[in-house]
Amino acid sequence: MALQRDEVVRTALRVLNEEGIDGLSTRRLARELGVQSPALYWHFKNKRELLDLMAEAMLAEALPPDREPDPEHWPAWIAADARAKRRALLAYRDGARVHAGTLPTEGELPAVEAQLSALCRAGLRPRTALRLLLTVDRYLMGWVTEEQAWRQDAAERARPPFPDEALRELPLLSEAVDVLRMTDHDADFEYGLRVLIEGFRAEIAREAEGAGAGSVEGAREAEDAGKGSVEGAGAGPGEGVTGEGHGLA
Repeated sequence: MALQRDEVVRTALRVLNEEGIDGLSTRRLARELGVQSPALYWHFKNKRELLDLMAEAMLAEALPPDREPDPEHWPAWIAADARAKRRALLAYRDGARVHAGTLPTEGELPAVEAQLSALCRAGLRPRTALRLLLTVDRYLMGWVTEEQAWRQDAAERARPPFPDEALRELPLLSEAVDVLRMTDHDADFEYGLRVLIEGFRAEIAREAEGAGAGSVEGAREAEDAGKGSVEGAGAGPGEGVTGEGHGLA
């Protein structure tokens, strides 16, 4: 029976959970499938392409490509997609490392277009909308990479990190010790996600202001005004981010 691509990907994901990304090699994968290594290259050109296929499979159920973003509630679906993607990556050993560096496949591009369309109807211009998706996605990837490393290394530490005696003369760190020790990954992730989304909510207001002035140059200046300003990006309304539903595929 001919080897099928989905069988290769499923087996690669199983090996990933057993060995981690550093133990995932074409030789090991071929041995698990009972074939010679050259047979695998009918299905992918190199390990990077295999990782792309694995990343796509990881997210397929969590982020179905036919989901419909709602422009009226864009903070909710941006946040819900980020949560769903985080859960999907955490479900696999080194999930974030597998996904790092991947690009949307041609089949996923229509879903990205639908997200951009919804964000533009909410008031963003295409460039800003794409930056929003990429910024949230990169925050998510960095977060999950660190979270997985923290969890995987915890068993190897001789004692809990940052013991009380080390903080005895450090009152500010002592007050925030739960954040320092990462005792609640979910709460800390939600905080960063909310701050990002609120910054882009403020950007919508800036772009609407520029568009209202009737100046193309003014609109472009409004887009670029907050490039380096964290304080400016956080100056928007303070609503929380709630709900379920969409990020960059």
